[in-house]
Amino acid sequence: MRLEDFGYDNRFEQLRKVQNLESYEIGRVIAEHKERYIVKTTKGEFEAEITGNMRFTAQGREDFPAVGDWVVLVIYDSDLAIIHIILPRFSVIKRQAVGQYGGVQIIAANIDYAFLVQAVDRDFNINRLERYLTICYSSKVSPIIVLSKTDLIDEQKISDTLSNIKQRIKDVPVVAISNETQKGYEVLKKIIKKGKTYCMLGSSGVGKSTLLNNLSGRNIMRTDIISQSTGKGRHVTSHRELIVLENGGILIDNPGMREVGIADTESGLETTFNKIVTLSQNCKFKDCTHTGETGCAVLEALAKGEIDKSSYGNYLRMQKEKAHYESTVAEKRRKDKIFGKIIKDYHKKDIKQKKSR
Repeated sequence: MRLEDFGYDNRFEQLRKVQNLESYEIGRVIAEHKERYIVKTTKGEFEAEITGNMRFTAQGREDFPAVGDWVVLVIYDSDLAIIHIILPRFSVIKRQAVGQYGGVQIIAANIDYAFLVQAVDRDFNINRLERYLTICYSSKVSPIIVLSKTDLIDEQKISDTLSNIKQRIKDVPVVAISNETQKGYEVLKKIIKKGKTYCMLGSSGVGKSTLLNNLSGRNIMRTDIISQSTGKGRHVTSHRELIVLENGGILIDNPGMREVGIADTESGLETTFNKIVTLSQNCKFKDCTHTGETGCAVLEALAKGEIDKSSYGNYLRMQKEKAHYESTVAEKRRKDKIFGKIIKDYHKKDIKQKKSR
């Protein structure tokens, strides 16, 4: 196996040379299981752990390896390898960590494209698509919308759904597929490029595991049926895993996400709602909230029907969520700084007491 088969390119080779790491093994994290990692190298697959120093100095979850990361490691035997360094990532898809104050969850690293998968029969929701788009844009990942389970609805509904997407979402490829008949798969396979890394974002039960099985030509992931009582997909995939497809593309499967809190401190929201953001530059007040101010260009466009009402409402919700996330991150940093100072002062005091004895 060559590293290039798993997405290694000149970007990472240059980083390796700059840090004088030519004598070390390089591998890519292909699976993660509770802080134990499966790493693919030219010598094979190894179960790996991180060094104690990496664990001690980590400021948060982003400082730990994630599926898709390129890592520097030392292989001790066939059963053990130790990860010493994570090579800098060129992209990171992340969301707010569920139930963690100001925390983030890494979905995957070093991703080129993301398939935003939604089932057209019952899961379809453009507001959620805009949420996924925001995650992609803030992560510097190119999105591709995939509509699954088209065999469960008629052609007219498919056409209407595609039309609704194109009215609200511009310049993003949309592919409609059926996992049963495999209609649309030829189009999707042509999009997938050798050596590029793709991940899938979508709720449980939208057909991600079946999509991966069909693209790989193997029964890699177990699939399950939709619950008849709730109408929701059962949570089948419980971890992230990186797989090389037949045509050389690289695909990361990850668990369905019931909650998709945006961790956007970049320009993801502004890119998703570009029309609204552009109009806001013409508002009378620079701090306009676009909710009731006089001279608001966004509200004027909304009244004229130039902005979709649902998209406008989704923008306000996500803007509020982004502001809340940024404030919690700032507060967490402030508390961490205070705590760090307390620990530092304690150590200084302890050293002085020892010297005075």
